Amino acid sequence: MRLKDKVAFVTGGNSGIGLATAQRFAQEGAKVAITAGRQAAVEEFNRGAPKDSMALLADAQDLAANQLALQKAADTFGKLDILFLNAGIGKPTPFEAVQPEGFQSVFKINVEGLFFTVQAAIPHLNEGASIILNGSIAGGKGSNNNSVYSATKAAVRSLARTLTRELAP
Repeated sequence: MRLKDKVAFVTGGNSGIGLATAQRFAQEGAKVAITAGRQAAVEEFNRGAPKDSMALLADAQDLAANQLALQKAADTFGKLDILFLNAGIGKPTPFEAVQPEGFQSVFKINVEGLFFTVQAAIPHLNEGASIILNGSIAGGKGSNNNSVYSATKAAVRSLARTLTRELAP
């Protein structure tokens, strides 16, 4: 129970890496709040949620919803010890076919949503809290038909380095 009495907040915690991470945090004793962008996913998680876990409706690109989810998690469980930013999307498209709307939607979720969720979380973090930004190898290597996704993950990687300097004690 390495995370006993710790509080974790996981964005995009209703499937894949986010769900597996939230489940592991709970197994290790943490109180866990996840966000999901669909009401059905919130209800499904909450039906089978481990004790001291909850799902909150907050789409990654809805900054106000993420702020409310952070506040609800802190009000329910106390200040956060772990912030795991996992929500993100990819829309594989050849570089020549990328349109502004697709470009902007991927950046809005993968970079803007992540950036402002970290910013909104700061008052809710315990001293010494861990901020984990889920990136991708694509941010360093790139990949075919994923120019936009790769660029967002490079931005996430750079932000992680910058936050280490700005927020570390």
